[in-house]
Amino acid sequence: MAGVEVEITGLDDVVNRLQRLANPRRTKSIARKAARQAMNIVRDAARNNAKAIDDPETSEKIFKNIKVSAGKTRNPNEIKMRVGVDGGASFSNPNPKPTSGGDTRHWRWVEYGKSGVPAVPFTRPALANNIQQVTNKFSEVFNAELDKELANL
Repeated sequence: MAGVEVEITGLDDVVNRLQRLANPRRTKSIARKAARQAMNIVRDAARNNAKAIDDPETSEKIFKNIKVSAGKTRNPNEIKMRVGVDGGASFSNPNPKPTSGGDTRHWRWVEYGKSGVPAVPFTRPALANNIQQVTNKFSEVFNAELDKELANL
């Protein structure tokens, strides 16, 4: 699945404030907090989408397993925040780790479909329909946290 990269322009004021902070670890921490809160919007939308398609006859609930998690990156100046279904999608492990929504490894067949079964995407539209809200939330939280940090200097 392809990621989405967002480029924000016109941030001269923010760049100046970051240079005043001059603490890359704290800056990264602020960015991580802002990214998590922004991606919570996508998580909530994906949960609502999954609730609409989850089978009420089964005990497995995909929406309960949708989580936000920090991703790994080799670049120390980057952060990555991911929204996905806890428990993965691999059937190679006969004893998957227990999750709050049950064994929902079938989520990928719902999201992407398979031969004879059409796709019913619930995670991809959650991001596509909320890009502006995610961007706004990130900017709002990042600016507020940066102002708080600069006030402590």
